[in-house]
Order: sequence, then structure tokens, then C-alpha cells
Amino acid sequence: MEGLIFVNPYLIPEESVRQAERLKAEFTALGVKTRIVSDGFLNVSLDGEGLKTAYACDFAVFLDKDKYLSGALKKTGVKLFNSHDSIRVCDDKAETYLALTGKGVNIPKTVFGGLCYGKDVGIVSGSAESIAEELGLPVIVKESFGSMGKGVYLAENLEELKAVMEKVKCKPHLFQKYLGAKRGVDVRVIVIGGKAVSAMERYNENDFRSNVALGGKCRKIDPPAEFISVAEKCADILGLDYCGVDLLYGDNGKPFVCEVNSNAFFFGFEKTTGVNVARLYAEYIVGKIKTCGKKE
Repeated sequence: MEGLIFVNPYLIPEESVRQAERLKAEFTALGVKTRIVSDGFLNVSLDGEGLKTAYACDFAVFLDKDKYLSGALKKTGVKLFNSHDSIRVCDDKAETYLALTGKGVNIPKTVFGGLCYGKDVGIVSGSAESIAEELGLPVIVKESFGSMGKGVYLAENLEELKAVMEKVKCKPHLFQKYLGAKRGVDVRVIVIGGKAVSAMERYNENDFRSNVALGGKCRKIDPPAEFISVAEKCADILGLDYCGVDLLYGDNGKPFVCEVNSNAFFFGFEKTTGVNVARLYAEYIVGKIKTCGKKE
């Protein structure tokens, strides 16, 4: 059995490199040969005759977000973890909320932003007022693509909201009701093969965003059973083999889905919880390949 671990060639945070190396080490311990690939886009081509790729493997762990590369690998029959469709939906926050809505999980009330195609065109008159009336103030503004807290803003008043809307108007974005029950706090649950393996609480005393990249800290917790249930349900709805589900505390203590990360970093999670996530994920993949075969 041989596998590939794909990472992005241009923007590779230290955490992403460490994640790939941790997985490779655990696969090796299981007797499975793997190789880390960062130039995947150069080895896939297509024309009128079809698609060609240099990759022959039993499986691939896709730690990139390049939907064109994952789509090409899917077309050649490579078994991907996570799947192309799941990665694509999770990479776009708006797509994630669309997939989860009406499925029995709590999501902050959301309004999608209109996409502007001209940077010199002003935001629609009265739109900020309408959003404030619908969602209240303060309000969260999120760019649909981004990670580690980037592209997420808190508008405290109407003037700030208008300024942020002007800033993001030419990017896909959305607005959400601000849940302030626990400012700067969320719960990260890692789910592998449909089962939660552990959870930690992230908290930031200096920012409304709990991300470690922005100064947040972590502590292991045993969250209420409902938090675990919601995280596992999100993974099931989105068809994810592996994910990190970030949950916010609602005013009534109920979990609200903040984001679902198909390639959630696990190094800090392992350090905080003591759970060997890399080993569990590698074991799951090997078991899945042996059970289902190497082709989709």
C-alpha cells in the first residue's frame, strides 16, 4: 500500500508542514509507504483525449485546498481523504452553511453579501442598515474563503459595518449574528471516521476570534454531549473522513456551528489533549482502504 500527502506549494504554514510530517511518520509506523507532494499541479494535464497524471497510488491525503487538483485526482480514481466534494464545500464558508442549514444543527443567523464586480462602485444604499436591522449590532462579517481567523471582522456599529462592507465588497462574503455569550471562546472538536476523538476549548482575552494564530490559548475540556453530537453530525452531513468542527456558545448554552475545517491543524490539538490524532487518522485511512479497496 502506498499513499501521497498533498500540501500547497506556495503558502505552507509551519503547522501544515508539521501535519504532513506527522502523518507520514504514523503511516510509516503502520508499514505504509507515503510521500509528501507539493508540486501536484505540475503533474496533471488534460486535453480533448482526457486527463493525465503522474500519480499512481492507493490513496491520497489532501491537505491542500486546490479544488482543481483534487477534482483532477478524483477523476483519475484516486481515493482522497477528504473527498474532493467535501473539501470544496468546507473551503467556502457560504457553501458550508448552505449544506448544513435545515439539517438539525444550530447556525448563527446569516445573510449573504452581494458580490460587487467593480471596485469603484459603492455599496448598495441602505444595505448596511438592512443588515443591522436583520442581525443586530455588533455583527460578524466573514469572507467566504480564509482560515486562521483571517478575513473575519466584528463591526460594532453602523459606521464600522459600512467600512467593512466596502473592504470586502469584491470578495465573496457573508454577515452573521454575533453570539456574545462567551466572547473570544469556542470549542474545537476533532472528528475522525464519524466519531469525535477529543475536544479543546480555545480562548482569547484580547480578540473576539479564538484562533491560536491570533494569540488564542487552548485547554482540554469534556464538553456537553450535545457539542459532540453536533460535531459528529456536521461531519456526517458534509461527508468528511476527518475534520475539526468549531462550535460557539449560544445564549442558552447550546452549541452553534462556527466553521467546519476539512484540514484542521492537529499539532496543537494533540499537545493540548494528549490524543495522537495523526495515528488515529492514519489507522482510519488504512482500515478504509483495506475494507473498501483503493478505487472509488
